[in-house]
Amino acid sequence: MEIRHATHPRDFAAYGPDRVREQFLVQSLFRDGEITTVYTHHDRMVIGGAVPTPGAPLTLDAPDPLRAEYFCQRRELAVVGISGSAEVTVDGTTYPVGPRDILYVGRGARDITFAAGPAGSATDGAAPVLYLVSAPAHAEYPTALVPVGESLTTEAGDQAHGNLRTVHKHIHLDGVRSCQLVVGITAPQDGNVWNSMPCHLHDRRTEIYLYFDLPATERVIHVMGEPQATRSLVVADREAVISPSWSVHFGSGSTNYAFVWAMAGENQEFTDMDQIAVADLR
Repeated sequence: MEIRHATHPRDFAAYGPDRVREQFLVQSLFRDGEITTVYTHHDRMVIGGAVPTPGAPLTLDAPDPLRAEYFCQRRELAVVGISGSAEVTVDGTTYPVGPRDILYVGRGARDITFAAGPAGSATDGAAPVLYLVSAPAHAEYPTALVPVGESLTTEAGDQAHGNLRTVHKHIHLDGVRSCQLVVGITAPQDGNVWNSMPCHLHDRRTEIYLYFDLPATERVIHVMGEPQATRSLVVADREAVISPSWSVHFGSGSTNYAFVWAMAGENQEFTDMDQIAVADLR
């Protein structure tokens, strides 16, 4: 488990480009036959990747820095299907997780394994890749699967501003409940490139973006930092950006893409945002 410590905005102002990437950009999460995890002290969230190979399931153990008997002893977990067909088994119950499906795993789940799904069952024909997001939990909620077709789906933005996008809410106050996590997937529609624009802050929650379904030759320019002192990161497919509570978080892609947004912190109100006018950005 890689550890990343929290950052004050005054310190952030002195970071050079390499330090910004080192502190906030998460690369190489997805490795064949492995589970990879990164712990950020921003709201003590954990993100990870699981890439099971056929016939070789992976078991989610508690990395030593958690000082836990098992991973979800004091935590809850979201398992997001990025590609392919996977099977996630939680305490003896198996859930099929396909692309853009999200499985919520509540606090107290002891045995969690990830396996490749049946041959030929992947809707995108790709190998199974799972994205993991976790936060501390002080209450228990039941494990539940939310297929993308059953998520709360809305549209945001408009074509004139290049930010027309489809928003899928999987884990939220009006859907599958959690202790802290709020998780979903957003995808700009064809011909649109901006996400979360106009942008916002929520100083009560950390948010992490994982960009995916981005061709290898394309990139997203992700903007972060305080509204009057922004910095940018060039982000490739299946890379994540940790956004502290004091940071804006929005981006523009060179072509279509999707991203997983995951939040944890003081509250779970999706609309708890402090809007930032475009003209006020610096």
